[in-house]
Amino acid sequence: MSLTGKTALITGASRGIGHAILLGLAEMGATVVGTATSDKGTKLITDALAAKGYTGGAVVMDVRDDNSVAAALAAVEEGYGAPAIVVNNAGVTADNLFLRMKMEEWQSVLDANLTALYRVTKPCLRAMLKAHWGRIINISSVVGVSGNPGQANYCASKAGVIGFSKSLAQEVASRNITVNVVAPGFIGTDMTNVLSEEQQIQLKKSIPMQRIGTPEEIAAAVCFLASPGASYITGETIQVNGGMYMQ
Repeated sequence: MSLTGKTALITGASRGIGHAILLGLAEMGATVVGTATSDKGTKLITDALAAKGYTGGAVVMDVRDDNSVAAALAAVEEGYGAPAIVVNNAGVTADNLFLRMKMEEWQSVLDANLTALYRVTKPCLRAMLKAHWGRIINISSVVGVSGNPGQANYCASKAGVIGFSKSLAQEVASRNITVNVVAPGFIGTDMTNVLSEEQQIQLKKSIPMQRIGTPEEIAAAVCFLASPGASYITGETIQVNGGMYMQ
């Protein structure tokens, strides 16, 4: 299961699911580079890696900005080598009922959650094609397949992640590059921690396992898909949601 010698890029890695993925891949021996939108975020990443003696670093990247992505990827390649593993995790929400949803709420979520995959993945893909090895893992959501009222923009973006991944998987499979999706359910992050105790109780009732998941449980699925053991899996979506939605 070792990833020694591989460079892994994880977007949105300063906290939550992205941070757990960063540490999980580092534990498997990968050189990990996490992105954040601020210097404060990159410091959280580098401090966490240093505390555990892991190899890697952090770069500032705004996945919504072409120039920011290009500059960050150039810095990653110069400092750590071209990423052989890319985890597209960064994302945002801007919830509203559809009839009240402003165009900027729609566009900002699609840009950060879906168009960002184009910005980040395409430049990294060239080195993977040359090396005949790569792992692209995209983070979707259970609501990308189930839908959720008040999140038409978010659900559309996360459904798009799945469609994008299936299409790209077919294009690059012959070059030993896999493209897969992990779709988390409700996970204990900043997004769910703001819910009241009563809201969390009601939420757990909708989950057969009757608990909220952990970032580490999402990271475990990502680490498996990045590992040699998943070399014959591509175009798949792994649902990690405690059974709340079963296809």
